This record gives sequence, structure tokens and C-alpha cells, in this order.
Amino acid sequence: MTSELIEKKLALLPNEPGSYQMKNADGKIIYVGKAKNLKNRVRSYFKVEHTGKTAELVKSIADFDFIVTSSDKEAFLLEITLIQKWQPYYNIRLKQGTGYPYIKITAEKDPQLVLVSEVKKDNGIYFGPYPNVYAAQETLHLLQKVYPLRRCNGFQGRPCLYYHMGQCLGACFKEVSNEKYQKQINKIRSFLNGNTQQITKKLTADMYIAANEMEYERAGEIRDQLKFIDTTVEKQKIIMHDNIDRDIINFTEDQGWLSVQIFFIRQARLMKREKQIFTYVDSAIDTMNNFIIQFYRRKNLTLPKEILITNKLDKELLSTVLQLNFKTPQKGIKKQLLDLAAKNAQIALAEKLKLMLDDSKKTTGAVQSLSDLLAIPYAQNIEIFDHSHIQGSDLVSAMVTFVDGKAANNLYRKYKLKTVNHADEYQATQEVVRRRYTRLLKEHKKMPDLILLDGGTIQLTAAKDVLENELNLKIPIAAMVKNDQHKTAGLIQNTQVKELDKHSGVFHLLERMQEEVHRFAISFHRQVHSKKALASRLDEIRGVGPKTRQKLLVKFGSINKIAQASLTEIKALGISETTAQQIKLSLEAIMKAEKLKK
Repeated sequence: MTSELIEKKLALLPNEPGSYQMKNADGKIIYVGKAKNLKNRVRSYFKVEHTGKTAELVKSIADFDFIVTSSDKEAFLLEITLIQKWQPYYNIRLKQGTGYPYIKITAEKDPQLVLVSEVKKDNGIYFGPYPNVYAAQETLHLLQKVYPLRRCNGFQGRPCLYYHMGQCLGACFKEVSNEKYQKQINKIRSFLNGNTQQITKKLTADMYIAANEMEYERAGEIRDQLKFIDTTVEKQKIIMHDNIDRDIINFTEDQGWLSVQIFFIRQARLMKREKQIFTYVDSAIDTMNNFIIQFYRRKNLTLPKEILITNKLDKELLSTVLQLNFKTPQKGIKKQLLDLAAKNAQIALAEKLKLMLDDSKKTTGAVQSLSDLLAIPYAQNIEIFDHSHIQGSDLVSAMVTFVDGKAANNLYRKYKLKTVNHADEYQATQEVVRRRYTRLLKEHKKMPDLILLDGGTIQLTAAKDVLENELNLKIPIAAMVKNDQHKTAGLIQNTQVKELDKHSGVFHLLERMQEEVHRFAISFHRQVHSKKALASRLDEIRGVGPKTRQKLLVKFGSINKIAQASLTEIKALGISETTAQQIKLSLEAIMKAEKLKK
């Protein structure tokens, strides 16, 4: 069954080409794919029945991400790069190498032009990969004819057949200078980087000549060569052939949110993308400048030789502070990459804002439904109470606050019960309700729109008694009822039990509230109980009185930390050396005894 998050994200996918990355519950990338249309392709995983490995993959998907590209071919190249980088479990076919060829100029005394299946760290010059294998092969053959290097096995004392055909510089029988090779290599690099005009112009002229002379087969071969060149050498924004490590940063902002995209170009490829979305208060530009400074001050970050940014940002400031090379491209492939980063930032922010809006509508809708169920005005501010104890000892209460259906942690409150020393839900509820709303009355603060109690009729009666009879307050109040499994089951208002649909937004909202107040109460109780246990253990140590115990508790907070503290640290609290030694010896003995128990 598709999760709610995935359903929402599927609806926001763009009709654009790109690469998508499927993630498991741990956030690890388990599959990388490409698509001509991201919306259609990614949706197909969840909207169509699958079998075999695809079905297994879909079951493992907990989330997904994507990067928009400018073409399907760019998406393909990005897919290969990300597969090589992340080695996703389900990309079996492309795990080793890419499955597609590269054209390579070998790093030898007499270099060759060859077709290979993977990139190695051997100082060779690589181009590709090329999705059309046949086109790559034909382009290689064309280059071997037009810009020959070495086609033979090396020196053999006589010219090889390729030399006679004009496809070898003659390393088979003579010394070929490095300058001569380098001249040819420069022409090959220029061609594979997209400067094909000289060759295509000559081939086009030859094609028309062949056609005019009715050599139609020859003309057809040349036409195919032109197509292969176009297919193989088509410029891709995902690849930058100058081999300079560079980062590309762009952003967009809307409704007080900033969306940042950083493309990391390494080894001429887009190797990684980092995205961040966060709020800002003052100026978006100042916030971005500060973000970039903090980003490049991180430890263990590999710094690029060049960083491309929009002209909205302060290049001079950033360059001075970070001592890095910031540039703003005005045209060409770098400008296109910068624009692509902006496009991805816009899509990511639009997705974020839409998900937030949908979540807000859903949550406030559940609050409205809860208010309607209780026949009260919209309960914007809801306060929920719960108690916690162990066999009637260390009684505490806790209150959490939800505003518009969302937890407001800064409004949470903790209560150590003062008038109750045993398990009495009625008295505990009266004390905490009395303390909470007496204080609000004294401070002239706004009352909540609704009070919820994690309990039943006993708690509800106790709270209503305090609110109505003692404090003369008319605040809507209800109790959350649990079933035998201690799970949310319904609501009690007055004496009426209101059943809940387990699939409704109201039920899930109350479930979240009940779990949160229970979590908060339990964590507070554990804290109180552990401190009490620590205090009792310290009281057993000779020479430790109430004042000394308080000093130790405030400074260290736990038995372990006191035991690990040095004599100097303990004496620094104004404790004598004799007492400090007694504390150390006693606590070390306690810890050893506990280890033996385990």
C-alpha cells in the first residue's frame, strides 16, 4: 500500500525528463532510474501491478527524490553517473560499469583511439558514455580515418596496412613525435566536445557530390555518418569537457522560504546534488550569502576550483571571505547549468509548499471535525493532560498543547504533584487543573479553546468540578477513552460517549495527541524517578548531606557522571578531599555491583 507521503509527492511530479532515486526506510538509495516524463514513469511503479524484482523493489520504497534535466539523453547520462556513485542494490544491470561505451584516447607513448566499457584511473582521456553503441562505433571509425593516431600493435620494422590506408601515423616502422600526436589529439578532443563543423561541412559536401553523380549508396553512407556524429557528439549540459571541478549554486524564494540547489561537477560529470529548503527572516540575498559562507567552511569538504552563482549574489564578498573563485556565466553551457539548478530549486520549493498546504488543510480540517463532533467553535488551542507514576510513587502530571492541530512544544508544561502521594486519578487531576488555570487567571492569559484528558469519567468529573465550581470557568472539556489494548477508542463529553471512525482525521488527530502527552508524561516521570533514585543513593554515602547532594546533582546529574568525575572536579564544588574520596569509592562500588547484576 502506497504511503500518504508518496501519494502526495506523486501528484506533484513534473512532466519533465530527469533521473529519479528510490529510497528505503533508512533513506538509502536503492534504485536509480531515468525518465522522459518523471510524472508518468515514477507513478507507474505505484499505480501498476508488478511481479519479480520490480515488485520486491516497490515494497522497499519509502520515499523518492528526483533531478530534472533538459533532455532524455541528459537523464540517461545522469542515471549512469548516480548508479556508479551510489551502487544501488536493485540496479543489477548497470552495477559494474555503465553497460554503454566510452571513446578513449590511451595514455601511451604512441596513443590509440579505442572503444571501452568503463572508466579507469589510468590517465586516459574518456568521452561518453554513449547510449547508441553503433553510432559510437561508427564515429570512432570516422575519427580513425580523419584524425589517425596508432592503429597497429607498435614497431614492427615495416608499415602496417592501416598506415597505407592513412589511418595510422606510422609507429609501426618509425618514431612519431609527441607534437604530432598532440596535434591530432587536440582535434579529436575538439570534435568530441562538439566542434564538428569542419568535418560535417566536408561530409555534407561529399554527400551532395555523391548524390549528383548518382552514387546513392555512397551518399547514404555519408548521410548515416552525419547522423551518427549528431547522435554521438550532441552537447550535454550534464557533461563539461574541460574537466574542471566546479560547483553550481542557484536558489529561489517564496513565502519566506529559500530553496537551494547545489550541483557538484566532478570528473566532467554531475556527480552529486545537494538540496536544502529553509526559512529566512530578513533578506533572501543576505541569507544566501551567509549560507554559502557557512557551507564552504564545513570540515572535510572538497573545495572546487570554480563556483558558479547567479549575479544576484555578492561574488566579491564571497571570494574575499572564502578565498574561492566565484563566477557568474552569461551564456553557454555554464549558464544553462545554472538555469537548470534554478529550475530544480523552483520545483523542490513548489513541492514543499504544496505538501505543507495539504498537511495544514488536513490538520485544520481534523480540528474542525473534532470541534463539530463536540458542538463547539473551532478549537484552535487545545491543552491535553496525562499523569504518570510507578506503583503510586513519584507522581507527576504533564500538559501538551496543540495549536491548529500541531504540537506547540514551547507551550508544554510539567507538574510535580504536591497534594497527592499515592495513585489517585481524581485528586491528581484536580490538582493539576487547579494549578494550571488558577495561574492563567492570575496572569490574565487566554484560556484554551478545548481541554482534553487522557483518561475517562473519573478524570473528566474531577476537572469539571474544579473548572466550574471552584474557578467558574466555562471551557469545553472531554476525556479520551482507551480500549483494552490501551489505544484511542472514543471521546466522553459530559456523560455521552462519542464513537470515532478509526479511518477519520479526527481519530488520527486524537491518537497523535494521546501518544504525545503520554510520551511527555513518561519522559518527565523517568527524569524525576532517576533523580530521586540518585538522591537516595547519595544520601547513603557518609559525609554527604542535603547541600552536598544538591551540588552534585546540579553539576553532574547522574551516578555515572559523578563516578567518572575526577577528585579535583568534585573538590571544586567546595567538598572536602575526604568526602570526595568517599563519594568516588562508594559510587564505584555501586557501579561494579550493578554490572555484576547484569
